[in-house]
Amino acid sequence: MRFHYEQLHITTHSPIEIIDLSAEIKDLMSHHPLRQGWMHIASAHTTAFIAINERELELQLDMLDFLQRIAPPGQGYRHDRNPLDERPNTHSHLIGLFMNSSETLLIENGRLLLGDWQSVFLIELDGPRLERRVHIQIAGIP
Repeated sequence: MRFHYEQLHITTHSPIEIIDLSAEIKDLMSHHPLRQGWMHIASAHTTAFIAINERELELQLDMLDFLQRIAPPGQGYRHDRNPLDERPNTHSHLIGLFMNSSETLLIENGRLLLGDWQSVFLIELDGPRLERRVHIQIAGIP
């Protein structure tokens, strides 16, 4: 069995943003080809998450609207009174309670098993940020 580790560095530009990582992930597969195995994708942050969903502009706009309604900023949250990093970002942490910090994709016959409409996203909830890190481990048999 082989293991490969990679890290993506992403700059985000909006308070809440959906960033498609699919091209980068498929590119990593081409550099570390495996016949069978898995790819584990994990965010290194508590206000940025990994999601698998459909890439379609109108749907993504609906997703952004939905995320902004779940926990609006500026609602008098206790954490905002004395945030660790000087960012009043309680709303980002609360939205994150409903999201995944990681996803695992299967590899079969050298291909990632994603559905026809599935893409892999980094969901930024506390941007903009100069750097977000995504850890990727690819494991399996060549």
